[in-house]
Amino acid sequence: MSTATTISDGPREAIGALLQDVSAALVGHDWLVERLLIAFLAGGHVLLEGPPGVAKTRAVKQLAARLPGTHARVQCTPDLLPSDLTGSQIWRSESGAFDFVPGPIFHNIVLVDEINRAPPKVQSALLEAMAETQVTTGGVTRPLPLPFMVVATQNPIEHEGTFPLPEAQLDRFLLHLQLGMPDAAGERAILDLVEEENRASPELGEVQAVDAHSLAAARTEVTNVRLAPVLKDFIIRLVMATRAGGSLAGAVAHPVSPRGTLALAAAVRARAWLHGRDHGLPEDVEALACDALGHRLVADWKVLSEGRDGRALIADALREVRPW
Repeated sequence: MSTATTISDGPREAIGALLQDVSAALVGHDWLVERLLIAFLAGGHVLLEGPPGVAKTRAVKQLAARLPGTHARVQCTPDLLPSDLTGSQIWRSESGAFDFVPGPIFHNIVLVDEINRAPPKVQSALLEAMAETQVTTGGVTRPLPLPFMVVATQNPIEHEGTFPLPEAQLDRFLLHLQLGMPDAAGERAILDLVEEENRASPELGEVQAVDAHSLAAARTEVTNVRLAPVLKDFIIRLVMATRAGGSLAGAVAHPVSPRGTLALAAAVRARAWLHGRDHGLPEDVEALACDALGHRLVADWKVLSEGRDGRALIADALREVRPW
């Protein structure tokens, strides 16, 4: 068992120490930790996509271990049932009544591993939880614990026996993050880190944990980050580039919805706060636009046939649409 030491400084100092602590347990994934924190502070969910062995699960577990509340992991398989996720009614003979046994979705952070291996019924069971922070089973609606975040992973190199996420499901994720393979220096650093961990005690030691009060204060401060009218217009012009009459219209089969505008604005606020500002900047929009908007549009088949996707189209829009 690990012991947790609560950080008693202000919210920004507490979250900053958390970011550094988690980043130290990974290699080359500072940007990933930052974006996971951005989603958590903004009250959103994250889809991680990358080949096996690039620390997708490790990153989430390291973060969850340092946040208040509980976390759970669901390993998706084709025979998974919705009740395996949401919970089920169990008959208690001693009381002569049914008791509801909560499933793993009733945790603060839920890691859904290989979500594209889960059948559509299980994927759809996540929709209500992600959108409304509640679950309806047996005709009874039950609230989920707050804060609540789903982090789902998927493997892009295996397609047999998988169920691709529909657009409606993809749109529920605040950010879609893509991970690649490390370079030679990164690979050596990973090897050294794992060897050091293997030589150390199996006890994790002290873990710097953010207390619930600091976390709640941080989320409140994030919502108070200001977005200037010109910055809001920048976000809207990026989204409109994917709509009819926009510069990308001919390459887009289905444009970004208003939820994309709201998601990018929320992520920009969280990033600005993490960087010590009470206002957003164009650099925040440019850093997050592909992660927040790329998975929300459907590229035309001609674009897909060229090996390009929604992220590439948003990158094109960023080159054409300037902040002012």
